[in-house]
Amino acid sequence: MKKTAVAMVSAVAGGTLLVSGDAASAATTVRHPVADQAAAMVRLLLGLFSGGPSDPVILPTELVIRESA
Repeated sequence: MKKTAVAMVSAVAGGTLLVSGDAASAATTVRHPVADQAAAMVRLLLGLFSGGPSDPVILPTELVIRESA
């Protein structure tokens, strides 16, 4: 059976929504630690305001594979 172009395409979304897992055709997403991102941003801003260095912050992400993969 020959696959159509639509059948061969996978989609990945940039954020996990509360409804993503319930959608009829759920998209594969990348889960970001939003609370950790906000806390890191505040720490970096406060550090910059006080004249301190701003070191890079790397936070973990998780690939959430759903039906679109």
